[in-house]
Amino acid sequence: MKILITQKIPDIAEKMLKNAGHEVDVAGENILTKEELISALKLKPYDGVISLLTNQIDSEILDNAKSVKIFANYAVGYNNIDIEEANKRNIVITNTPGALTDAVAEHTVALMMSLVRRVTEADKYLREGKYKGWEPLGFLGADLKGLNVGVLGAGRIGYRVAEILKKGFELSVSYYDVKRNEIFEKELSAKYFENPEELLKNSDIVTVHVPLLDSTKHLINAERLKMMKPTAYLLNTSRGPVVDENTLVEALKNNVIAGAALDVFENEPMLAPGLADLPNVVITPHIASATPKAREGMAILAAQNIIDFFAGKTPANKV
Repeated sequence: MKILITQKIPDIAEKMLKNAGHEVDVAGENILTKEELISALKLKPYDGVISLLTNQIDSEILDNAKSVKIFANYAVGYNNIDIEEANKRNIVITNTPGALTDAVAEHTVALMMSLVRRVTEADKYLREGKYKGWEPLGFLGADLKGLNVGVLGAGRIGYRVAEILKKGFELSVSYYDVKRNEIFEKELSAKYFENPEELLKNSDIVTVHVPLLDSTKHLINAERLKMMKPTAYLLNTSRGPVVDENTLVEALKNNVIAGAALDVFENEPMLAPGLADLPNVVITPHIASATPKAREGMAILAAQNIIDFFAGKTPANKV
């Protein structure tokens, strides 16, 4: 079969596909525009595509990919793909869950530590030559032990973050999800809240790990930010549009909450005006899964999904 990879990913994917007898093309090193993706799809009658989150696979793209039978998304999320349109055309969609759980969880904790202990603020202060000696009241941060972390989204990553914070930092855990998670409650002694509002009101740290759906867009908005404690912190390593970024900027400016740490943004790669200027925010450029192990694991899953599909099997990660 003819397979297109829309942007260079770890070589293991290409090797696996070729070893399985497939012909593989890699579109290039850079993110494709919509026009460039359409042009790439027209070069050959491709049977399968490994797509990235930066590729918006909508009806127009699908109309120009008439021979494609499977899009293997190189990501856990698949909000970049119009699933309904794909279903109409009997195109299979797969994703890569599990491979990046530890990496994303660990990055979430790294963001939290940088935020509550004001690491990036202090780093900038030192680099700018402002440090004149030890200051007894300089850059006072929060003590973590005994605080309550509220987890929005009780999936793999949410659980792993909660586990690290519970067992490593002795935080109390609470969570909200559309369905209860007995593992959270049994293993982490976690308290379940029946709605996000109650979790926000009762948490010192809120960490967001939900998929991007119509129901979760702007899950964190102006009204809900006001429900949080003024001493509370918000972390988001899920999807940018889950947080109303403009209202978050205003909340941070006006000390509605103490701070926020974000690895994802509402209109990537653009940031909401003023976000990067705030001292009480830590931002990283969508790198939570950026470890060799995680990225290679994602490549293996994406390639295996395609290999299994063309071998007549149901891909393990079919959406």
